[in-house]
Amino acid sequence: MKKGIHPKYYPDAKIFVNGEEVLVTGSTRPELRLEIWSGNHPFYTGEQRILDTAGQVDRFMKRLQTSQSKQSDAQRRRDLRNEVAPKKPSLYQEVYGDEEQASEQASEQAS
Repeated sequence: MKKGIHPKYYPDAKIFVNGEEVLVTGSTRPELRLEIWSGNHPFYTGEQRILDTAGQVDRFMKRLQTSQSKQSDAQRRRDLRNEVAPKKPSLYQEVYGDEEQASEQASEQAS
């Protein structure tokens, strides 16, 4: 091994989680401070809890709500656009009325 290029190895490095020592192992640091490890992680302990780091859940819920409202607005606009508007009578119908009425009037005039 070449001298001076390798980090110092600490065979009795202590690992602390939330202020208490949980493990002694070898490392290039004399002590390690962790927030989560396998002893308290919900996946390994079987607990189900939501870790809300800096409001991530709140931000996600806000984005989800915004997205859902935009989708419902778009659907409402599509529904309005697809509605069949009442058909405007043609100029012929305005002047002479319906075809049935026009044929009745024509037959009356012929007699």
